[in-house]
Amino acid sequence: MSLRLNIFALALAPLIMGAAPAAPSAARLAAEVLKDRSIPAVGIVLIRHGRIADEAVAGIRARDNPVPVRKSDLWHIGSDEKAMTATMIARLVERGTLSWTAPLSKLIPELSTSMRPAYRNVNLVELLAHRAGLQDLIDSDYYERLYHDRRPMHAQRVDYVKMALSWPPAYPPGTDARYSNRGTVIAALAAEDATDVGYEQLMRREVFAPLGMRSPRFDPPKQSELAGHDGETPKYGLHADNPPVDAPAGEVRLTLDDWAKFAIDQMEGDHGRGRLLKRSTYVLLHTTQARTVFGLGWGVRDTLDGVSGRFLTHGGSNGYWYARIVLAPDQENGLLIVTNSAGEGAQKAISNVEADVVPTPIH
Repeated sequence: MSLRLNIFALALAPLIMGAAPAAPSAARLAAEVLKDRSIPAVGIVLIRHGRIADEAVAGIRARDNPVPVRKSDLWHIGSDEKAMTATMIARLVERGTLSWTAPLSKLIPELSTSMRPAYRNVNLVELLAHRAGLQDLIDSDYYERLYHDRRPMHAQRVDYVKMALSWPPAYPPGTDARYSNRGTVIAALAAEDATDVGYEQLMRREVFAPLGMRSPRFDPPKQSELAGHDGETPKYGLHADNPPVDAPAGEVRLTLDDWAKFAIDQMEGDHGRGRLLKRSTYVLLHTTQARTVFGLGWGVRDTLDGVSGRFLTHGGSNGYWYARIVLAPDQENGLLIVTNSAGEGAQKAISNVEADVVPTPIH
C-alpha cells in the first residue's frame, strides 16, 4: 500500500485569546478523546504565553501491547515535520549555504539536464510553499521498491527527485498552489547537495540539537514501542511508515515535550526571541505566499471558523497516526495533539478538542 502524508490544516478550529470559559484540562480532553474506543492513545499539549501550561498522555501503546503510554514515548507527527524541514533550510539560507531565489537547475546540478524545463527556475520558496507545479502522485510499484532500496539515502533521494521532476507539471510553476510532499523532499535534497550532509543529520545539527530536542528519530516503531494502527492492527517495522526517502515530508517521531520546544521557538521567533533564526526569517516562514494559504512549511490563516486572528496550522497523517498543531503566535498560545490512530473517530475526536480549546485571556 502506498501511504500518503496529508495536510488537514484548513479544517482546524480556532485557538485564540478572548472572553471565554476556562479551557478544559489536558487530562480531561484526553479522556474525552479516548471515549472513542477506536483510538488506543492520545497526547495533548496546551501552550500558554510561550510555555507548556498543561500536558497529558493517555491510553495504551498498541492493541497488542496494553502498556500505558508515558511522557517519554515517541509520537509520529506526520507532515507537521514540514515546518521543521523549512526551518533547517532557512538556517542554511541565513548562513549563505543556500539561496531562497536560486533556480532548481543550480540547486540540484546533477539533475539540471534531466528535469523538465518548466522546473528549472523553481526556487526554494516555491518548493516549500507548494507553488512548484509538482504532481503529488507516485507509481505504487515504484513506491514499494523504495522500501527495499539498500543504496545510500542520498542516492535514493536523487533518483526519487529525478522521477518527480520528469513528470509534467500539474500547473505552470509559480501560478498556483497545490499541496505536495515532493516539494519538501526536493528542497531537502538541495540542502544535502549544498552541505554534503544527509537530511537526517542536518535536522539534528540545525534544529534538534540547538533546541535541546534529544528524542527525535526517523525510524519506524518497533515491537513494544508506541505504535500507529491500521484499524485495529498495530504497525511496526518496514511498512509502519512511508519509505525513508520521504523523511523530509514527515517521518519524525518525538516526545510531546520536544515537539513543544519547536512550537514555542517558532512563536518566540515572531517576537525576536527565537533561538534558530533572525526574526525576519521566522516572519518569512510564517507569511502566506502569493495570496495562498501556504507559508513555508505552514498553513497560515488570518481567520478560522469565522474568528479573526493570526494562526499557524498544520496537520499530518501517514495513515496510522493523526496529528495537528495550531499556534496563535501573537499570544504565544498553542495546541498540539496526536493519536496513534488515523480513522474517522480520531479525526472527529481531535476536531472536538480543537473546538473546546478556547483559552481565557492571560494577563
